Formats: sequence, structure tokens, C-alpha cells
Amino acid sequence: MSEQSVQKILHVVSSMDPKEGGVCQAVRTIVAGLSTRNIYSEVVSLDDAESFFFKSDPFTVHALGRGKGPWRYNKRLTSWFVTNLSYFDKVVVHGLWTYMGFSLQKAIKTISSKKDEKVPKVFVMPHGMLDPYFQRASGRKMKALRNTFYWKFIENKLINTADGILFTCEEEAALAKLPFKPYQPKKTYITGLGVEHPPVYVEEMKIEFESRCPQLDNSPYILFLSRINEKKGVDLLLDAYLSIVESVETNPRSELAGLLPKLVIAGPDLESEFGKKIQKQVDQHHLLRKSVIFTGMLSGLSKWGAFYGCEAFILPSHQENFGIAVVEALGCSKPVLISNQVNIWREINEDGGCYVSSNTIDGTKKLLESWGQSSYKTKRMMSKNAFYSFTKNFATVPATTKFVDAISNLN
Repeated sequence: MSEQSVQKILHVVSSMDPKEGGVCQAVRTIVAGLSTRNIYSEVVSLDDAESFFFKSDPFTVHALGRGKGPWRYNKRLTSWFVTNLSYFDKVVVHGLWTYMGFSLQKAIKTISSKKDEKVPKVFVMPHGMLDPYFQRASGRKMKALRNTFYWKFIENKLINTADGILFTCEEEAALAKLPFKPYQPKKTYITGLGVEHPPVYVEEMKIEFESRCPQLDNSPYILFLSRINEKKGVDLLLDAYLSIVESVETNPRSELAGLLPKLVIAGPDLESEFGKKIQKQVDQHHLLRKSVIFTGMLSGLSKWGAFYGCEAFILPSHQENFGIAVVEALGCSKPVLISNQVNIWREINEDGGCYVSSNTIDGTKKLLESWGQSSYKTKRMMSKNAFYSFTKNFATVPATTKFVDAISNLN
């Protein structure tokens, strides 16, 4: 295939740092999938050029320097866009509420005024950032006001003038219509989001994981792997878990006596105010100290060791657009225990690979109780269903096909 016929896509994202959450991992997965279709990708981000976390990425990352403030203003970005945009056929903006989208609009306006200058098609992938949760959550009142302001003067123009908006699932597309007006995108597409098949299990994974939490001592465990953040429902999980272990201690004949696995909490941000709060909660209760283990952020072999070694994965999130870790667990044949605020719960539930409940203490307690009381046969069946759901709904090949179809369908 000639160079002229290779489609070139620029992915615009505020950061490629894995500690920032799932958007950067989604970008990596999308780029990998597109490369199998002979589509060339580059990324521009507001990271420091010397950052280590994208050095091993097999694609070009233009790191223009860390943006200032929550908007991540960067004085180099607009001129970079003006100089480089015409090289690309399509631009995909990943996420909202930062300077990236505003800067892109400014650059396109400048390019459009020039004769014979190619203007690429623009797509926006919100990654759940139009979910009404963010406007109504009690701890986000100032951010909600800020977003209302941004929407009125900036963000609505990006959404409503883009050539298409790309959503990961039907639920996300439906929720995006609710929080802001005017919301009038030209076109919307459900592209899904593929996740690469987990690496095949090797013993080194178990060794690496156990080195991060030797106190587990081969005990069965349920895994929480995500950012240590209020939105993820970690506090609900600890309260629900404590309620069960206290009940078992006072009633040794409880149906769950001896059946509740330990709880491994893995993820970044343990040093945050919220992270310190939940660690203190565990430290101050002898039952939690015996059963809850914090590992910090896991990656590579230790992360996959955690997935492959767990009985089940749990995420009682208050809002989860997709949940890459949820899908990675499915890919390891692990049933998932999730709240009904994880937007892909319907697809997984339809295949029988999960237990679902509300994002409350009682709902999270129900998840833990349902798993603890499940028979060996049921758990084995859910394990098979989990992997089936992964291959059916979330593997990279079908998601890449949908993504390519969307950005190519401009009729």
C-alpha cells in the first residue's frame, strides 16, 4: 500500500500517564487495533517530554509539556496544531473539559482561512465525561459550575461542530443527552472499546504479585483494581465488607462463615487524602487489618498475577463509563461484581458473567454475599461466561471494525 493511501489519525489526549485513569489506556488500545488495519496513528499530549510512561509505546507521542491548572493550558499547543494538523486525515479528541478541544478549534479556524490547506475531519470520544453523574455528585459542586460555564462558551461548540461523536456503549450515548443544552451533535456512533486479550498466564505473574502482598499467604481473595478514588466506591466496599465480617464474627453459624475471601485493594492514589482516609479505616479495625491488603499500583506481571489469582473482581463504582479493568478481568475468565453504574453491566449480565447491584453499602454487601454463597459449580459457570462475554463484546477486532466504520462513514 502506498504512503498516500495510508490513513493517518491524530489522537488528542491530555495525558498518557496511566495514573490519570483509563482514557490513556483506551488510546493505546485503539491505536494498537488501528495499526492492524494499516491505519497510522500519532498522539499529542500535555505531558513532560522526559516522562517515562510513553517511552515504550510503539507509536509517536508528541509531549508538549505539562499544561497549567485544571484546564491544562499550554501555550505551544495551538501553534503545534496549525503546523501539523494538515498532515492527518482525521483527528480524534479523547475526553473533554481541557484546553485541548478549545485549542484545536482555534487551530482549525486558522487553517480554514488559508488557501489549499487541508482540514482533517474531527471526532470526539468523550469517554463518559458527559455523564450527568459529574454534574450532580455532592463533592463536585464547583467543578459542575465550571463545566456548565465551559459548556456554554466552549465545549458545546466542539461537540456540536465535530464530524462525529464516538461512544463506547449505548448507555453512555443515552446519558450524554441529559446534562447540557444545546446538545446537537451532527452524528453519533457506538464504536465500543476493545481491550487486548490478556497475556497467557505464566508462573512469574503469581510470583511478582505475591511479592507485592506476601501477607496474602496463598489465601483466596476478591480483587479491587482501580484508582483509590471516591467515585470508584472503595469506601462502600470497605463498609460492606466490614459489615459481613462483623456479622460472621458474632454469628459463627452464618451462611458466610469461612466463605468470604480476603480483599485486595490495588491501585494508585493511596497517598491522596481519600486514600489515607480508607487506609486509616482499615488500620483502626482488627477485622479489616486481618483481611484487607493494599498493594499500591500494580502493572505488568504483578497486575496480571493479581487478575489470574483472584476469585472474582469487584468494582462498586458510582460512575464508570466502560471500566477497562472490568473487561481485563473478564478476559482472565474472572466473574465481576459490579454496580449498575458501570455502563457495560447489561452486556455482561446478559452473558451471565457478573453479579450486579446498586452503588450503595447494601448493594455492595449483596454483591459480596451473592459471591460468597455461590456454589463451586455456579462460580465455574460464571467464569466461563465471563470469558465468553469478553470475546463477544469487548475484544479488539470487533471494536476496531466499528471504530473504522464510524470515522469512515461521513455520508
